[in-house]
Amino acid sequence: MPRVKTEAAKKSLLKHVRRQRLNYIAILPSLITILNGVCGFSAIIFAAKDPNKSIGHYTYFAIAGYFVVLAMIADMLDGRLARMSKNTSSFGGQLDSLCDIISFGVAPAFLMLNILNHELELAGLGDEIFLHRFIWLSATVYISCAAIRLARFNVENEEDESAHMSFIGLPTPAAAGVIVSLIILHQETLPKVFEKNAMAYALCESMIMYTLPLLVLGVAILMVSRFRYPHILNQYLRGKKPFAQLIRILLVLVFAWWEFPAALVLVFCTFAASSVAKRLYYRIIKRGDEELCAGEIETAD
Repeated sequence: MPRVKTEAAKKSLLKHVRRQRLNYIAILPSLITILNGVCGFSAIIFAAKDPNKSIGHYTYFAIAGYFVVLAMIADMLDGRLARMSKNTSSFGGQLDSLCDIISFGVAPAFLMLNILNHELELAGLGDEIFLHRFIWLSATVYISCAAIRLARFNVENEEDESAHMSFIGLPTPAAAGVIVSLIILHQETLPKVFEKNAMAYALCESMIMYTLPLLVLGVAILMVSRFRYPHILNQYLRGKKPFAQLIRILLVLVFAWWEFPAALVLVFCTFAASSVAKRLYYRIIKRGDEELCAGEIETAD
């Protein structure tokens, strides 16, 4: 009799396993998601190449940064396409996070690690163990926070479109954008702007390079924070918006056409700092205004 029960339990378990087997997936959104991961892997490959070589006037570090930007575009398109075709699924969400950890977790951290090690070698600080350890620590913290951010998103995510108006914590693409935009600016814009002023170039380069590990730690903390960030596409581009919104977007596009790396830095750094600035505004300035008004009422009484 116990053996009969055991056989029945095994059959029930096998049926449950078969019921959980994945048979159908949305092909096009999945391909775009995989393209996101391939772009992240390509960024890692170029970040590992000889930094003294280049393709045309693009350095390998800059190319790695642009591959992360391409991964962001793919990440934006796959979810949009899946929701428009009503093909959202748990499989798509899990695949998206797995590719995101490559493109927006490992790739930016590895790129930052390699470019800073290269700059330290050029500055004659290759033997500074403390600096190397601090850079390694910031990269490790960043990857860890990116993984936590993505895991939390998978648990809290809802497939309903109305739930995608904002994010809790800085999204991983935006965090990666802060890092790679500064690296692209360092590789592409600074040499052109300060071509005839070596002192100014060295000063700006030092500012970017020495503050980059601190910025990496900052965006890592923002990823796992509870600051609310708007969904740019859903809140600012979809539906009817004020005419001034169109003017602002056109100005950003013109600036991007004129100087793309600087526009990337402006957009990503402003977005990352926006929720922190808003929270400080409401906690400090608004509270001060309320206390001032309360004091005026008491004086009037």
